[in-house]
Amino acid sequence: MHPVIVVLDIGKSNIKVSAVSIERGQCIAVKKRENKPVYGYPYQHADIDAIWTWFCEQLAEMGKQFYVRYITCTTHGATAVCLSQEQVALPVLDYEYDLDSNTNTKYAEIRPPYSETRSPNLSVGLNIGRQLFWLSRQFPAEFKNVDTILTFLQYWCWKLSGVACSEVTSLGCHTDLWNPESSTLSSLVKGLDWESLFPPMLNAGESLGKILPVLSKTLGLPVECEILNGLHDSNASLVPYLLRCERPFTVMSTGTWVVIANVGGATGSLSEDQDMLCNVDAFGEPVPCIRFMGGREWEILHAANTADLSDLKQVLDKGVYLLPSFSSQGGPFRHHNGKIIGESDSLNAREKTALATIYCALVSDYCLTRLGCSGPIHIEGSFSNNPLFAELLSVFRQHQSIYTSSDQTGTTLGTASLLSEIAKLNMLSLNTFSSSETLPVEQLSAYRKAWFEMIKSLI
Repeated sequence: MHPVIVVLDIGKSNIKVSAVSIERGQCIAVKKRENKPVYGYPYQHADIDAIWTWFCEQLAEMGKQFYVRYITCTTHGATAVCLSQEQVALPVLDYEYDLDSNTNTKYAEIRPPYSETRSPNLSVGLNIGRQLFWLSRQFPAEFKNVDTILTFLQYWCWKLSGVACSEVTSLGCHTDLWNPESSTLSSLVKGLDWESLFPPMLNAGESLGKILPVLSKTLGLPVECEILNGLHDSNASLVPYLLRCERPFTVMSTGTWVVIANVGGATGSLSEDQDMLCNVDAFGEPVPCIRFMGGREWEILHAANTADLSDLKQVLDKGVYLLPSFSSQGGPFRHHNGKIIGESDSLNAREKTALATIYCALVSDYCLTRLGCSGPIHIEGSFSNNPLFAELLSVFRQHQSIYTSSDQTGTTLGTASLLSEIAKLNMLSLNTFSSSETLPVEQLSAYRKAWFEMIKSLI
């Protein structure tokens, strides 16, 4: 049977299980489902039982088709699991749950400074530190019994292997829990006496041992199947580029979030107000980043599956603009409500999609400039499947080369490439974009200039 590494990829909107060929470094089977939280008592939380049941079903099916030699995971950030005597002590808080303002006021008194963590002060539960603080105050009896805190990613690795560990890309992802300069837990963790709750650090890709015997037996997987420590999803997208590209370069990981990583860039000019942060890559190096909820905004704004240059031309001719932001959960404009300028009702569905595309391209352009990105720009994920987005970005960033990944499984393959047999393969499959001769470059430049004038009051 064909040897594979199976990757569980939990995004905020969707969950995937993929089988990646160890010999070819290609994704050869994918199963996908929606990821929906549980709304209700005692608060909005992740449906970990449903995820686990579905994941086990997919593992059993893939075990019939392939030789499952390894399993690993990648997930979104801003989620933690509290354990007590190897049981989940509290429902896993969904980071979009709106924590009470009283908690925010008290948390602000103990939260580490931005200069220490490079983690911006975010809304709802986007800082894990704030989540844990809220849980400890709202459910003191349950939290008192917590003996282990795992990031969401390491929870699934623990479920498979029985080995509890911490990992730097998950702890270094706007959590308030990590100091990227000293590579240690932050003063928040030490001040609240939580240090003992975090298990030892292990590297992404490090072996956690064999799959639990009970899982091997019930799922029909080989006893020698090895569990590898995974990594945070945006950092997973970086791995193939870190292995092969000359610095400096930029990777745009696009999904529910658009996360822009300036590899080789300086961290000294990061701004908390602009939702800039310092992530930590798979090899422990700090990476300056900026992000906005571009995928979520796209879902709100677009009205058709595709749009082309003729649709874009109508938007330009009619002078319709979108001003940020249409999501309050992150990004440099998160404190402002989105606004439509012009007669958007005159646009048809495809033209509204063109408008959504140019809006996302302009916010991306702003973020790239604000982060000081130089060198080539690589677009990963859902936006790489939108050629109009890449063409627009090539007009706005004429001094930089634009590439889109030919593979829609950037996080999956990035995670799989932690395996040395796959890492040595050249998995980068890129398309180059330059300004099309049919693009109205002068009109686009004027539109961009007008948009930047309109957002000056928001900066």
